[in-house]
Amino acid sequence: MSYCRQEGREGKDRIIFVTKEDHETPSSAELVADDPNDPYEEHGLILPNGDINWNCPCLGGMASGPCGEQFKSAFSCFHYSTEDVKGSDCVSQFRAMQECMQKYPDLYPQDEEEEEEEKKPGERSEEKAPTEVTATKEKEGSS
Repeated sequence: MSYCRQEGREGKDRIIFVTKEDHETPSSAELVADDPNDPYEEHGLILPNGDINWNCPCLGGMASGPCGEQFKSAFSCFHYSTEDVKGSDCVSQFRAMQECMQKYPDLYPQDEEEEEEEKKPGERSEEKAPTEVTATKEKEGSS
């Protein structure tokens, strides 16, 4: 027969021990149907009414934290944008979000891809240098 023991601060935790015999009998638990109107039910990024679900785990917690308001502003602008190039009217909001995130590099580290892209302009200028030298030599040779 199973029994229960209260543990933890103020008895908030319950540990239930079951025996082999308890597992051999079919469960009598009844499942409750999900309420489609439950506002706390996870619906993904976009709620049925079209609003943004800021609690969606897909946002990775970006809606909270020191730059949460800037993120919400930029993301909302993009989501509701009606411009031909979606989000083209949201540059200032994304810039504000980026500036905020740069103040907290420990919380918002740059991706390795972004770091590689930052290195590429230097690599490109090195690649252009030999071409420029060759073009200069050709001009000098033709004079």
